[in-house]
Amino acid sequence: MLDVHDHRSLGQRLDLFHLQEEAPGMVFWHPRGHLLYRLIEERVRKQMRLEGYEEVRTPQLLAQPIWERSGHWENFRENMFEFAEEGGRHLALKPVSCPGHIQLVQRMGPSYRDLPLRLGEFGLVHRSEPSGSLHGLFRLRQFTQDDGHVFCAEEQIRDEVLRFCRSLRAFYADFGFEDVEVAFSSRPAQRAGSDEVWDVAESLLLEAAQQAGLHCRMQPGQGAFYGPKLEFVLKDRPGRDWQCGTIQLDLVLPERFELHYVDASGQKRRPMMLHRAMLGSLERFIAILLEHHGGALPAWLSPEQVVVASIGEGAAGYAERFAAKLREAGCRAHADARAESLSRKIVDAHQAGVPWLVVAGAREVEKNMVRLRRRDGEQRDLPWEEALAELVAECRPSPSV
Repeated sequence: MLDVHDHRSLGQRLDLFHLQEEAPGMVFWHPRGHLLYRLIEERVRKQMRLEGYEEVRTPQLLAQPIWERSGHWENFRENMFEFAEEGGRHLALKPVSCPGHIQLVQRMGPSYRDLPLRLGEFGLVHRSEPSGSLHGLFRLRQFTQDDGHVFCAEEQIRDEVLRFCRSLRAFYADFGFEDVEVAFSSRPAQRAGSDEVWDVAESLLLEAAQQAGLHCRMQPGQGAFYGPKLEFVLKDRPGRDWQCGTIQLDLVLPERFELHYVDASGQKRRPMMLHRAMLGSLERFIAILLEHHGGALPAWLSPEQVVVASIGEGAAGYAERFAAKLREAGCRAHADARAESLSRKIVDAHQAGVPWLVVAGAREVEKNMVRLRRRDGEQRDLPWEEALAELVAECRPSPSV
C-alpha cells in the first residue's frame, strides 16, 4: 500500500500516469499527465529561447565507434542497452545526447563568429538500470532530459556559466522551490583526460562559480568522467534534498572528437563544451514536484485549472458560458453540470487537484455573478467580469516569463 504522499499515489489520484510490469522502468502518461509534462517542457523552452538556445533532435541509436570515442563504451557501458546488427556491428540506445550534439557541431563547422553555439534538446534517453533499483518516476529506464550544450571559446566560459546560474533561482521559484544550494563536484577516480586538462577545467568552473557569487559545498570525486560540475540542489517541503540542475565543463569530448572552430586569424581552435540541464530528468522532476506540493500544483501547472459547478438545471447554460469564456482567455476550464450535489462536486474537484471551483446557481444567475472557491476553502462572491479577470490572471503561464 503506497503512502498518500508518494508521487505514485498522487499520480493515480490526479489521473496523471501509471507504471506496469510489462514496461519496466517506463511510463504510461495519461492525458492529464501528458499535459503537465508539456507545460513543464514549454517552461523550459521559454528559458531556452531567452538564453539563445536552438532546439535540435538527434537519433536514439548510435553505433559503437561514437560511444567508444566519447568514452561511454569504456565508462558507462553497463548502463547502456546494446544491439548487434548482421555482420557483427554493435549499436546502443543513447543514455545521453552529448555525442549527437557533437555530430551536429562537426557538420556546422563554426567560426568564432558563431560562438557561443547553444544547442538544446528534450532528449529521450535509455539506461539499463537493475530492476531492483527502479522506483516510480525517480528511477527509470526511459526518461527525458532537458539536455543543453554550449560550445564556446575559453574567454566565453565565465559569461556562459554566469548566465546559467543567474537564471536558475527565478526558474525554480516558478515551481515553488525557494531553497536552492550549490555543490562543486571534482574529478572522479575513473575519468577520461589528463590531470592537466582537469586542472584547467576545475579552475575555470570554480572561478566562474565564485564570480557568480555562489557558495559551493565541495564534493570531491563526484564529477562526471569527462569534467567537473556545479550541481543545484532543491530542498522540498518535507526537507529532502534533490539534485536537479547541473552545468559541467568538458575539455575532454571536444578533444576526442577533434572539434574545432576557425578564429579571427583563420587558425583552427579547440572549443570548450558546457553540458547543462535545469531539471535533469523531466519524469524525476515531476515526482519531486508532486511530493513537494502534495498534489496541489501551482495554478499555472495544474492540468485542470478551473471547474465551473452548476447548481440546478437552470444554471447549467450559465456555467457553460462562463467556462467557455475562461477557455477563450487561455484557461484550462470545464463546466460540471452533472446531476450531483455541490458537496460532491467540491470533493471531486479537490481530489483532482483543481485550484479553483466556480459555483453558479439560481442566485448567481439572477445577479450575474459567481462564487469563487479556492482549493483551501476560501470563497468570495464576485461579479461575472471581475471573477473572470481574476481567474485569467491566476491561470496565466509561469510568472517569471
